[in-house]
Parts: sequence; C-alpha cells; structure tokens
Amino acid sequence: MQSLLPELLIPALVPLGLTLKVALTATLGAFLAGVGAGWALSRRGLPGREVLDALCTLPLVLPPTVIGYYLLVLFGRRGVLGQWLQQTFGVSLIFTWQGAALAASVVAFPLVCKAARTAFEGVDQNLEHAARSLGAGELRVFLAVSLPLAWRGVLGGTMLALARAMGEFGATLMIAGSLPGRTQTLSLAVYEAVQAGRDSEAAFLVLLVSLLCVTLLLASGRFLKTSCPA
Repeated sequence: MQSLLPELLIPALVPLGLTLKVALTATLGAFLAGVGAGWALSRRGLPGREVLDALCTLPLVLPPTVIGYYLLVLFGRRGVLGQWLQQTFGVSLIFTWQGAALAASVVAFPLVCKAARTAFEGVDQNLEHAARSLGAGELRVFLAVSLPLAWRGVLGGTMLALARAMGEFGATLMIAGSLPGRTQTLSLAVYEAVQAGRDSEAAFLVLLVSLLCVTLLLASGRFLKTSCPA
C-alpha cells in the first residue's frame, strides 16, 4: 500500500492544483455576484423580488449540462459575448481553465446568493436606519453595518459554494472539456479514470475529493449554525 500511494498521489497533483485554482476563482466570482444579489433580494421594496429570486436559484436546479449549453450559446465562438471577447480582447473561454471557472461560478452562485439573502434579512434594520440618519450613504451602510452583521451567513454560503465548485462536472465538461493539465479537474479525472478502467486511481481521487468536500461542508455548517439566531 505504501508503494502504491506515491503512484496514485503524483498523478493526482496536477488535477488537484487545477481544481483548487478553478474552484477558488469560481468562488470569488460567485461571492461578488452572490453577495450583491443576496443583499438586493433582501430589500423588501425590490420590484419582482420573488421572480428575481427564482431566476437566481435556477442554476441550482437546472441540469449542469443545460447550464453548460447556455454558456456555450453565450460565450462560444459564435456567441454574442464570445465574439465580443474575441474581437475586443482576443480572449476565448472555450477549452480553457477560465471557462471551467466561469461554469463552476454560475453553478455555485445560488448557494452564496441564498445564504447572503437569509443573512441580510436577519440584520436589524433599525441599525441600518440609524446609520442613514447619521448621514451614511447606502454603500457605507452596507460595508459598515449590513455586511459585518451578516458575515457569518455569507461566509458559510461561500464555503458551500467552494465545495460545489470543486465538484462541478457537467457544465465544466460542456464549456472547457477534459484536457489533462489544462482543464481536467478532479471530478473530470475521476470520470476519465473510470472510463479507462483505472479503478485504483479512480478510488483514490474519489476519496480525495470526498475528504476535501466534507471538510468544507463541516466548516460551512458551523458558520451557518452560528449565524442563525437561537
């Protein structure tokens, strides 16, 4: 077993590093978009709030391949945004790790958004009104009052998003493919190992992904629990 471990660990280092890079980038994007959307949805006067909430939750319930198809339509070489990126910046997201990060970010976004909305709705609005009465603008209120009081819930949702981004498969495969050393994350490496009959490698990769995700879930559960009022 000791002699087998290095043989399994060394090939896993490349997809592991790529998975972490993709997942962290995706989580950053999901965090920025999710916190903003969650805060907006927590405002009771927002027109069409429940419809917008349903749209923000959609990536959580749609099949990942459907999300991948939408991303291909938008960011493919013939897509509206894809053509603009290519013509303006010479950038193509198809079959790149950045495309994989984009796909994972879209899939992980609802987890941050839902957690952020719940956390912001739990903030005492009297404190926000008091800050406004002292002359603070909306951005100052958000940064100095709302976000500090909601940070545990936001962080818990962000860690859930990180775990989800690490395990993303379908949308990533659609937009980035499974190119070893370039776009092949751990979940894609597991699929390739199973397809090739490399059972020991697949089992090791599955164990590695499971341990990482369980650790993140335990940590996020702790933050979400402490963010909820007793």
